Amino acid sequence: MRALFFIPFFVFIFSACTEEVKNTNETHEKKDTLVYLNHADTARYVGINTCRLCHQSIYNTFIETGMGKSFAGATKQKSAGDYQHSVIYDKFSDFYYKSFWGKNDSLYFLEFRLQGKDTVYKRLERADYIIGSGHHTNSHMQNINGHFNQIPMTFYTQKKEWHLPPGFENGVNTRFTRKIGLECMSCHNALPDFVMGSENKYSHVDEGINCERCHGPGSVHVQQRSTGSKIDTTNYIDYSIVNPSKLSIDLQFDVCQRCHLQGNAVLKEDKSFYDFKPGKKLSDYISVFLPKYANADDEFIMASHADRLKMSQCFIKSFNPAEVKNKLKPYKDALTCVTCHNPHISVKVTGNEVFNNACKNCHQPNGKSDLECTDKNVVAAKNAKAGHAPSNLLNCVGCHMPKSGSIDIPHVTVHDHFIRKPITKKEKDKIKTFLGLFAINDKAPDSLTKAKANINQFEKFDQQQHYLDTALKYLSVKDKNNINKNFDALVQLYFLKNNYAMVISLVNQIGKVELFNNRLNKKSYDNQHAWTCYRIGESYNYQNKANEALPFFEQANKLAPFVVEFKDKLATAYASTGNNNLAHQYFNETLKENPKYVTSIANLGFLYLTEGNAQIAEQLYKQALAIDPDNENTLMNLAGLYNYKGNIVEAKNTLKQILKKHPDNKNAAQILAAMPK
Repeated sequence: MRALFFIPFFVFIFSACTEEVKNTNETHEKKDTLVYLNHADTARYVGINTCRLCHQSIYNTFIETGMGKSFAGATKQKSAGDYQHSVIYDKFSDFYYKSFWGKNDSLYFLEFRLQGKDTVYKRLERADYIIGSGHHTNSHMQNINGHFNQIPMTFYTQKKEWHLPPGFENGVNTRFTRKIGLECMSCHNALPDFVMGSENKYSHVDEGINCERCHGPGSVHVQQRSTGSKIDTTNYIDYSIVNPSKLSIDLQFDVCQRCHLQGNAVLKEDKSFYDFKPGKKLSDYISVFLPKYANADDEFIMASHADRLKMSQCFIKSFNPAEVKNKLKPYKDALTCVTCHNPHISVKVTGNEVFNNACKNCHQPNGKSDLECTDKNVVAAKNAKAGHAPSNLLNCVGCHMPKSGSIDIPHVTVHDHFIRKPITKKEKDKIKTFLGLFAINDKAPDSLTKAKANINQFEKFDQQQHYLDTALKYLSVKDKNNINKNFDALVQLYFLKNNYAMVISLVNQIGKVELFNNRLNKKSYDNQHAWTCYRIGESYNYQNKANEALPFFEQANKLAPFVVEFKDKLATAYASTGNNNLAHQYFNETLKENPKYVTSIANLGFLYLTEGNAQIAEQLYKQALAIDPDNENTLMNLAGLYNYKGNIVEAKNTLKQILKKHPDNKNAAQILAAMPK
């Protein structure tokens, strides 16, 4: 009898008031955080077109800014791409990509593979949205039943070149499967309507960032103004709407830092990316962490403007909340984002003199402090004061905020907002030393937050074991109360350590009844409890305890019914416990949600094969490979099917194909070696 070989079926995939402002900064901060009427839960967002009715001139300039153009449909008007030279090649995955405009001015992306001059594979996908203002990039997204995924081509506008998107290069091309979650979308979009119980599904998205992202919900303000009430804003603060220029320096920074403080964002307990509103403290909702290194001050990530500015002596020496004199516009007494940037006007039409004048307001010859320009051309300029240039030749930004590449976004340059004297080659050549993971907007994060930060850093950014070891130091497992308090984080940590026995031990210490009734039963935007259930279920799977895994997969799907990984895992659990009817039901539900989810297509094929329907199984395997021709699990199952049917030649060819793309697959190598020559 011919041997029939398959990979395991359940493959592990992770894939107001208007009173006058009083004379103390303390009172001002209290008003900032407590008195704004649009902080109330009853305040509603009204949309940019409502704001436009009274603020037409601001609207006209704002929609031309990077924020105003941050997100839109995939149209020729929105696109900055050069489609005459739009073919790129990823040598790691051996895929070519090409972008072009098709019928009805739709934007398409073709993924293809060549063998010699022959095209041996191609996949065509349409883009629905373009993300990015075009100042640095245009990236592209598709919408599948509301699920937003990134397309593997980005146009880098400064160089006018197409490349793989940030994070797709150097062998980690996720092709069409990178999910655009709420954290990402909420900084490129006004107020996306995220579907709870999903990772990347939206019922509605706006075009660009709008007024209310910086001013807060507008319904109270609109209601008050529509009744004819007026406030003299030259002497009073209008507490129906947040005006960031009237906020204390820290709270004004928080408005900008919500999106211009990129890093490892850790939500506070029971908070979501929706909850922060302008005028509130960002650290009450989100703590942002970054790894810090000695001798690496020249390295920064793209959206770290606020963090870099706060490292500058210009900011440090200007910031003294106790000495704020202008109570209606506290930022006038310090260096903040709006000292140089008018958020209502595009940086593209803001002249260099605006930025340089901000420097000269403090650094005046014979004034508060002398200029210290050392640029050779400037120093040599006629009539230059010793070491300084005439005011009409100064370009402070060019020297002290030089353009350079960021460490996370390739093919772009951006002004470093760490204002300082130009660093020397000797300083650049110093050995970089890791100092640790630090919260950059939160002076005293609690232990659980620090633990989550280290876990996130490992899972999302840098798979260094020391992050998990550090996280464990912040999490106590001494008694049941501590385990219960830190349960989700502990499960995630031990799961990432592949210590499945410890995950199950944690479950047993709390008790399954307690977990299901009182602990793992809450829906949330981050699906925290659903993910914990999923990890527990997978831990039981790895211990060959399918029956005990099943209720946790059921709970994960109940809490997050639009996460296709959970639904697929539930279907495989039903199949592995002999309930084929429910397995078919949930595989079909998964593919209805995402028809291109390869894992479920292949797993459904396997289910049909176990039921004796090899023909449908083969059709499904080939359907999966038409989407992902290198999918290791599908290829293994197809090779097994060919072997079962007696088609030894095709079985061998498929195994060779696996080993070409996945040379570490020992199972494929052993099977191929054992097959008749």
